[in-house]
Amino acid sequence: MSDTGITVKKNQDFSEWYVQVVQKAELADYAPVKGCMIIRPDAYAVWEKIQEILNKKIKSTGVRNVYFPMFIPEAFLKKEAEHFAGFTPEVAWVTQGGDTPLEEKLAVRPTSETIMYDTFNKWVRSWRDLPIKINQWCNIVRWETKATKLFLRTREFLWQEGHTAHATSEEAEAEVMYALGEYKDIMENYLAIPVLIGTKSDSEKFAGALYTTALESIMPDGKALQMGTSHNLGQHFAKVFDIKYIGEDKVDHYVWQTSWGITTRLIGAMIMVHGDDKGLVMPPKVAPLQIVIVPIMFKSAEAQAIAAKAKEITETLKAKGFSVNLDDRGEYTPGWKFNQWELKGVPIRIELGPRDLKQGQVIMVRRDTGQKTPVKEADIPVATERLLQEIQDNLFAKAKANLQEKTTTVQTYDEFKATICDKGGFVKAAWCGSAEDEAKIKEETGATIRVRPFQVEEPTTGCVYCGQKAKETVYFARSY
Repeated sequence: MSDTGITVKKNQDFSEWYVQVVQKAELADYAPVKGCMIIRPDAYAVWEKIQEILNKKIKSTGVRNVYFPMFIPEAFLKKEAEHFAGFTPEVAWVTQGGDTPLEEKLAVRPTSETIMYDTFNKWVRSWRDLPIKINQWCNIVRWETKATKLFLRTREFLWQEGHTAHATSEEAEAEVMYALGEYKDIMENYLAIPVLIGTKSDSEKFAGALYTTALESIMPDGKALQMGTSHNLGQHFAKVFDIKYIGEDKVDHYVWQTSWGITTRLIGAMIMVHGDDKGLVMPPKVAPLQIVIVPIMFKSAEAQAIAAKAKEITETLKAKGFSVNLDDRGEYTPGWKFNQWELKGVPIRIELGPRDLKQGQVIMVRRDTGQKTPVKEADIPVATERLLQEIQDNLFAKAKANLQEKTTTVQTYDEFKATICDKGGFVKAAWCGSAEDEAKIKEETGATIRVRPFQVEEPTTGCVYCGQKAKETVYFARSY
């Protein structure tokens, strides 16, 4: 496996380690188009799991999936000045169709607010038409100029974008928090990644939003990753696109709107947080393959019986709803197979050799810890279920410990700079609310305010930058 295994340590060269895991575990490749990526089957299967989980959640509340065109007229983007200014630097434009120059430039979807809300104008007439609750699974193009990083920073990526319109601000508020809560559940209980939640500062909020809420996590290299966002759009877009309804009071009212989204960067987060020096480590709840069974025969007299028993165990586990693969390839040694499946992050490996066959047992091996446990044949389904949950819980516990270890409270700007430069991670500090101070901190350290927590912590010092009276305690970090 020297030519295909991971050749660098995660804690020595994190960036190179990440690239190797993504490519050698066959999750993605670089595309022929600069800045783009090819998502391979195992990674796409994780995305399908996320789709399945979120679809079930949001559909239970009346959200329905739709599809809107990926081409957006320039005039639509220009209707909301803040929105247009926020996205123009990243927009890819279509200026010609075939041999014919277009009369109006078309943006390749950087986000869908404008094209959707032009349509909302036609859909909404009365209070009976509300709420509108739709979601779109699609691709997004933003012409990133920074270096490509597979899953984390590419010019095209996949996401879902929920868009809702409501009669009251209270309903919109509730929708923002609902989406945020469901995202938190997916990240913590399925991907096993703990997150901080809160609002963004005005300089970091979505262009055109009243306010933005976000979920942030810390990666092993000390950089923060924005995992998802949920925006309260207020009535800004409603007024721009004239989305009004006649209320029960017979008076015209503008709607209140929200939008919320997560992207395929969640897969990148999963790789970084859980992977190790052997490769990928998949959380069982989103793993495309939960169990691999490797029969160990060594051309023994029991080879035929071992093969039959391995097939029987495979079918038993499949019947119980587990995703299982029987690796009975004869051209590879058991050791080669062990390394390959460890690289690909399969949560449980089941080994079955001549001695195990005689003793009516198998050996179960955990991918997260490498621990080996003999399990009687009759106990395999129950032991598998228990072990998968233990692995899921352990991955979350380790990630939570990393989050806590990489969160530092500071009181002075010298402490702030030293922590950001030497340790990284989240830095909790008092802030006076000044956008100017926020900008100077970013310029001098590269750190931005990642979240302003919902549970306000009274500052115990003055503002970390200017020393003036602080308004709140916030989390800073350098980020992807």
